Amino acid sequence: MNTMRAMILDRPGQLLVMRERPAPRPAAGEILVAVSACGVCRTDLHVVDGELPHPKLPIVPGHEIVGRVAALGRGVEGFTIGQRVGVPWLGATCGVCPYCRAGRENLCDAPLFTGYTRDGGYATHTVADARYCFALPDGFDDAAAAPLLCAGLIGWRSYRMAGEGSALGIYGFGAAAHILAQVAVWQGRRIYAFTRPGDSAAQTFARSLGAAWAGGSDEQPPELLDAAIIFAPAGALVPAALRAVKKGGRVVCGGIHMSDIPSFPYAILWEERQVVSVANLTRADAREFLAIAPRSGLKTEVVRYRLEQANDALADLRDGKLQGAAVLCM
Repeated sequence: MNTMRAMILDRPGQLLVMRERPAPRPAAGEILVAVSACGVCRTDLHVVDGELPHPKLPIVPGHEIVGRVAALGRGVEGFTIGQRVGVPWLGATCGVCPYCRAGRENLCDAPLFTGYTRDGGYATHTVADARYCFALPDGFDDAAAAPLLCAGLIGWRSYRMAGEGSALGIYGFGAAAHILAQVAVWQGRRIYAFTRPGDSAAQTFARSLGAAWAGGSDEQPPELLDAAIIFAPAGALVPAALRAVKKGGRVVCGGIHMSDIPSFPYAILWEERQVVSVANLTRADAREFLAIAPRSGLKTEVVRYRLEQANDALADLRDGKLQGAAVLCM
């Protein structure tokens, strides 16, 4: 195997272009992955649309990668040729900064991110640091497993940060929300799903996954919430969520990018309500969630596209046409 195909972003704001290029070879500590599926995440959209600064250019997007190990770099242990693996957003960390030493590698001062600062999975092959790759649970085919690697992992970190309350609101019922709702219902929590106003299809979808209530983001839930997670990149949802949580409640912003948060009265923050953000993930998050996913019985809803349809998948995500998650299948 001397060549590979990849969908490449030359400059933010442009369409991805299919190109054939020499296949990469894994350096020491890396594995070469023959990609079978790669999820299309909203973070990819932020990279392509130029909303995240300083990407490596040209870049192959994609960080929800499922594939098989095709070659091992020098010194790699714990993986075998042909083994199914997942490659997530967190591509590498420095290991020496104060955050890494404190076990907070998601805040590393010198990280690499798959599909942003190192090439990702919109391709037939990619290389990855073996230390940041994971064996995947059985029970999910390749396309179904792909959304677990970001929608699932970042969603899981957001969910844990939301605390132990029983009434949980989720704003933006897309890929992450449809996974986390199933886990939360399995754990006995009441889910309140907030969608774009008037999006009856998304509300029906949320109820089909066990949501106790589903309505527009401009509505109040039938009870005050213990916590809320915002997956939609709309800053105006922060004050809306604050008005929906009870005293001592927490609003978790789960996205890597969000439009500006409008000013809001202190009264809706008072009484020890909190607004917090989630940044990236840790390998511990991945191990924990990938162990829980098959036990919870969750099923990912995926819309499959061919690799060369990556621009179509991104456009459908941008336009809100997807139910569940988009996945490129190689």
